[in-house]
Amino acid sequence: MPRSDKKTKKNQALASERAGTRVGELREAINYHSYRYHALDDPEIADAEYDALNNELIEIEAAHPDLVTPDSPTQRIGAPPSDQFAPVKHRTPMMSLDNCFSLEELKAWGQRAERLISKVDAYMTELKMDGIAVNLVYQDGVFTRGATRGDGRTGEDITANLKTINAVPLRLRGDDVPDVVEVRGEVYMRTDDFDNLNERLGNAGLKTFSNPRNAAAGSLRQKDPSVTAERKLSLVCHGVGYVKGRRFKSHSEALAFVRELGLRTNSENKVVNDLDDVFERCTHWQEHRHDVVYEIDGVVVKVDSIAQQEELGFTSKAPRWAIAYKFPPEERTTILNAIFASVGRSGVVTPFASLETVFVGGVNITTATLHNADEVARKDVRPKDTVVVRRAGDVIPEVVGPVLSKRPKGARRWKMPKNCPSCGAELVRNEGESATRCLNIYECPAQQRERVFHFASRGGMDIEGLGYKTIIMLLDKGWVTDVSDIYFLTPELFEGLEGWKSKSIDNLMKSIDESRTRPLASFLTALGIPHVGFSAAEVLAEEVGSLDKLESMTEEDFEAVEGIGPVIAQSLSS
Repeated sequence: MPRSDKKTKKNQALASERAGTRVGELREAINYHSYRYHALDDPEIADAEYDALNNELIEIEAAHPDLVTPDSPTQRIGAPPSDQFAPVKHRTPMMSLDNCFSLEELKAWGQRAERLISKVDAYMTELKMDGIAVNLVYQDGVFTRGATRGDGRTGEDITANLKTINAVPLRLRGDDVPDVVEVRGEVYMRTDDFDNLNERLGNAGLKTFSNPRNAAAGSLRQKDPSVTAERKLSLVCHGVGYVKGRRFKSHSEALAFVRELGLRTNSENKVVNDLDDVFERCTHWQEHRHDVVYEIDGVVVKVDSIAQQEELGFTSKAPRWAIAYKFPPEERTTILNAIFASVGRSGVVTPFASLETVFVGGVNITTATLHNADEVARKDVRPKDTVVVRRAGDVIPEVVGPVLSKRPKGARRWKMPKNCPSCGAELVRNEGESATRCLNIYECPAQQRERVFHFASRGGMDIEGLGYKTIIMLLDKGWVTDVSDIYFLTPELFEGLEGWKSKSIDNLMKSIDESRTRPLASFLTALGIPHVGFSAAEVLAEEVGSLDKLESMTEEDFEAVEGIGPVIAQSLSS
């Protein structure tokens, strides 16, 4: 071998050795600073310095692919999009908790526990974060699998998406990490990140999320992990499922161990001595629930001692040693400016209250459903009334009723219009029904718009890029009058339109094309057939198997399918 070749190989080996050393240094530094930032909320360096370390690691690994390992910080994003989430069985079940809705119920739970074990040593109180429960598994310190809670025994594999969350360490900290660690936590979205996400979606003409929990759930179930990575999810750990070779004396000790491994727990967790302290914590957080940057809907109370937990045991559904105290819905008063009627995709006309903006349950409320004409009459709410507004279930805004002492003179009762506010057709209300309908199914603009939007939504054919603003534009131009027209759209139609670049056009065409392969259940749901939700659609898809067979079935055939009742059967056959 020529001397020059030997020298070249020697230099390459030396460069590779130096790269390997530097990669190790960079990973250690990045993991340390990520831990300081995400687990401790106590960063030591600026974001720009952290980004510089990360970029240097990316460059070295690109030049030396053999140095890339699964636990490298660069591997948070990179898994290919998934068509489905495989089922995963949890090593230990993820039990749900019983709920209580008053301090009296909480007291009764505590007294039952103390009757069984004489006296509870201490209670752990934790904020009940409104997120998505997940299970993380680490083997030899490396994050190997993450799954949703599912039914408590079997969840869905979302490992690739969880890897994109910076608060999920890809490698645990410490020199003596157990061989297997199973940790339970909650994935959530901060309220400021939620507001920013909805602003971006709205500006892009896409459907926004109704609350941070739905945003977190939708982001975790993205088929493309790069989309999840853009959503800024967070994680907090609240329990341990299994740790090989390790037993804990208390729940608080287990959480301290989790923190030592580099995982984040909630800094507001607190161990208290007795039920009076528990009540004080619940009352405090009920009054100060908006003092934190994430949504909470209660306080979880647990017997802290593991020995006492084991003594108390479980019911068939939940542990006896824990309970979730749920906050009552928040109520505020505001002015009802007007009542207007809105037409849905099935032609049902629903009255809505247009409200003076009011902050309830962590969000600004400007409209609330009044359900139907009978409800408006029963509650006797009138335009210009001062009304009580509640965020029912902390999700759906609801008008509870009027403050009669503040009713202005001359306030007149509201009546359902006789004609459709969208197309002008005469409205119909069948005897025995509470719903008022527009029967101009195919020509009513509001029904057309809502049908197309439902068809393209995440709950239907999941056509990314076909949001509300785009659908309105397509209807206005006459390019789409029914859902089938979506599949005749061409790139040329969008060229030259304001806000449409070649990339966004290509992405929309790709998403439309991909929707052709959606499961039959998704297609049936997307059609918006009255009374046919996703559960009924799944039953039909599994039983029938094909659209051709479905189209040939009679009402009697549908009713013969287990799980399909006469109402759904009639709806499918009409």
